[in-house]
Order: sequence, then structure tokens, then C-alpha cells
Amino acid sequence: MKIAISSDHAGVEYKRALVEFVQELGYFIEDLGPYNEDSVDYPDFAHKLAEKVLSKEADLGIVLCGTGNGVAMAANKHQGIRAGLCWNKEIASLIRQHNDANILALPARFVNVEEAKEIVKAYLETPFEGGRHQRRVDKIACM
Repeated sequence: MKIAISSDHAGVEYKRALVEFVQELGYFIEDLGPYNEDSVDYPDFAHKLAEKVLSKEADLGIVLCGTGNGVAMAANKHQGIRAGLCWNKEIASLIRQHNDANILALPARFVNVEEAKEIVKAYLETPFEGGRHQRRVDKIACM
């Protein structure tokens, strides 16, 4: 499984740690930047990540910013993207299990690195449950 990851400047430090962690879990991960902590505009990196997931160049995505909200909002502008903001592993499991989230948004300023790793692990290891949840997921997109 291929995972894409990006962030803004607030998430660069965590992104580095998560790239290594996801590789240790046995996944291939592509880092879409940024690669230093110089100020950047979070929508640029959220859109780049969303496009990778939509084009199937990545199976799932992980995106970070200070609150996780900005990157989630930007990614969710793309039809077919279901980005979920998570601050604990239970929510991460549920966004996969119930919402078939294809992007995990993390708030780098509100979780520590170890919590972020737990959240990512839960997200990546939880399958979509389908069934009654599929009907609901099918109603998310606006056409």
C-alpha cells in the first residue's frame, strides 16, 4: 500500500517522524513536502496530496498543519476526498471504519509525536466496514 504525506511548516517535524514510522510499519510512503520549516501556504500541500489520492497514485493520505483544520478543509474541496481530522486513535479508527476516510488530517500543535504515531497506526490498520456505512458514504459527495 502506498501512502502520501504532506504538511505545512507547522507539521514538518512531525511529518519527518511519521515518514520513518510508516516505513517501519511496512508501507511505501511518498513525502510531498515541504522539506523545511519555512512558511508555506497549507492549501498548496493539501491540494497536492488530494490529487495524489484521487489519481490513485496513493492509496491513502496523511496531511498535517497546526490545527489540522485548514488542510482538511482544503483537501475536502476535492470531490471524492474524505479527509478526517483526528486527535486520538479511536477517532482515527472510526473515520476509516465508518466514513472510509482516504485522508487523515492531524493537528501538529495539539498532539505529541507519540500520539500522532498511534493515530496513524490506527488509521492505516483499520479497514472500511462497508454495509450500512457504504450507503452513508455514498451520500457525502455533492454533484
